[in-house]
Amino acid sequence: MPEPTPPEHRLPGAGRTPEDGAIADTGMGGAMDLATAEGETLEKPSDGTQGTGPTEKARSLWSDAWRDLRRNPVFIIAGLVILFLVVISLWPGSITWMSPLKCTLSKAQEGSQPGHPFGFDGQGCDVYTRVVYGARTSVTVGVLATLGVALLGSVLGGLAGFFGGAGDSVLSRITDIFFAIPVVLGGLVLLSVVTSNTVWPVIGFMVLLGWPQISRIARGSVITAKHNDYVQAARALGASHSRLLLRHIAPNAVAPVIVVATIALGTFIALEATLSYLGVGLKPPTVSWGIDISAASPYIRNAPHALLWPSGALALTVLAFIMLGDAVRDALDPKLR
Repeated sequence: MPEPTPPEHRLPGAGRTPEDGAIADTGMGGAMDLATAEGETLEKPSDGTQGTGPTEKARSLWSDAWRDLRRNPVFIIAGLVILFLVVISLWPGSITWMSPLKCTLSKAQEGSQPGHPFGFDGQGCDVYTRVVYGARTSVTVGVLATLGVALLGSVLGGLAGFFGGAGDSVLSRITDIFFAIPVVLGGLVLLSVVTSNTVWPVIGFMVLLGWPQISRIARGSVITAKHNDYVQAARALGASHSRLLLRHIAPNAVAPVIVVATIALGTFIALEATLSYLGVGLKPPTVSWGIDISAASPYIRNAPHALLWPSGALALTVLAFIMLGDAVRDALDPKLR
């Protein structure tokens, strides 16, 4: 009967049961003694999966776009400026204590004074107060005109792109006619016969001449989306036209419309100021940057501040919306990723 091997001549781990530990080859002719838990770690991941690792939740186009926008300084700056404009448009009395219609003729064309940082215009009205209240008019006209243009253009363009046929051809010819009309000239002709002092005629004019651009964008987006495989699969399963448009096509075709509408908002604000400057847009006593710029133009040499402050506010507002539109376009366009 062979004698047992002395303990000092045994290999490390020899004679152990699987419960005692595990032996791992070092690759250099020796062995390494591992604890049971460490040996099990080499065989399977500690999280109990089969080595696939943690699964990450799939992100949508909108979540990726929001993540990119939060990291874009252009979007942050433009968003802060627009937020400030919205706040003073809703609550102008929070940063000014005077009425924009209260004027003192004896102070006409005077410069900056304590309590009146922007000075006075040609009628003795406080320029600072009129600039603040003018933001309400410009933002209101821009937002309402953009909503009307986006809604009308998206509906007409989306239906034409989805159904096609004679309706699509007729709509294309109608949009060509509207594209041939100069916007400013059309405003001079159409608004010159309007006597209302409200903002609705100006908004209606902008919607009338602004919807063809959104319609073209929506039509092209719907035509591209309706040929995708998931739309064809839903159609084969018996989905109705309304379900295809609202559930499958519209969510994937609305991104270009949002981008164009955001940029167009700033354009509509500038257009309102242009028409008011020419005397066919908003009319006194409505407070508007375009009206103030027009009234201050004759005495620009004597009181340049009355012209520069509303002009600067208008330029800053339009620039903020254009920058916001550019940031949204970069975030939603997959070709720019």
